[in-house]
Amino acid sequence: MPEVFANSSALADAAADAIGARLSSGLAARGRAALVATGGRSPGPVYDRLARLPLDWSHVAVTLSDERAVDVDSPHSNARLLRERLFVGEAAKARFLPLSDYAEPALAKLMPFDAVMLGMGEDGHVASLIPGSPVLARGMDPQGKALIAESPAGFGQPPLPRVTLTVAALLRSRAIFLLIAGEAKRQVILRAQGGEDLPVRAILAQTAVPVRILWTPN
Repeated sequence: MPEVFANSSALADAAADAIGARLSSGLAARGRAALVATGGRSPGPVYDRLARLPLDWSHVAVTLSDERAVDVDSPHSNARLLRERLFVGEAAKARFLPLSDYAEPALAKLMPFDAVMLGMGEDGHVASLIPGSPVLARGMDPQGKALIAESPAGFGQPPLPRVTLTVAALLRSRAIFLLIAGEAKRQVILRAQGGEDLPVRAILAQTAVPVRILWTPN
C-alpha cells in the first residue's frame, strides 16, 4: 500500500532522506553511487532537498528514467528540470549521463543503480512505457537484454518522441521510489496491485527490488 504524506513537502522530505541514504550507502560501500531521476511535478521539491545534502557528489552519476526528444532548454525536457533543481551548488559536481541510443554500455557500468525514482501517469505508465506504444512489449520484458527503448510521437502527454529505460533496466537497482499525488493515481496503484495489466504493475508485482510508494493527496 502507498505510504501517505499530508502534503507534497512532507513527501519530498521523506523521499530525499531515503534516496540520500541510498546514495550515501553506495558511496561508503563502493566509492560511487548512481541515481535514476525522473521528470514530472513531484520530483522537483525532492531535487531541491537532495542538492543540499552533504554527499560526495563528484562520485555520483545521474541518469533519467526517460526523456522527451526536445531541446535541452524546452520546458518539456527532464534534463532541464535536473539542471535547474538538482545540479546546483555542490550537486553540480555529479556526472550526468543523458539517455540516447548509444548510452547502453555506460548505463550498464552504473548498474545496479542505488536508487530509481519514478512517477506514474493516470494510465499507469512509468518512465515512458506508455500503453499503446509500439515499443511497449519490448520495453516491458523483465528478462529483455535492451536497456533503452525509443517511443515514437503520438503517445503520452505531451505526445512527443521519447527514449526510456526498459523494465529490465529499472529493475537492475537496489531500491525504487514511486512518487505519486492525487486520488486518481492512488486508485491506479490499487488497480495495479489488484492485478490489472498496467505498466506500473511490472514494478509493483516483482519481488527482487524493494519498492516504496510515496503518496500525497494533493
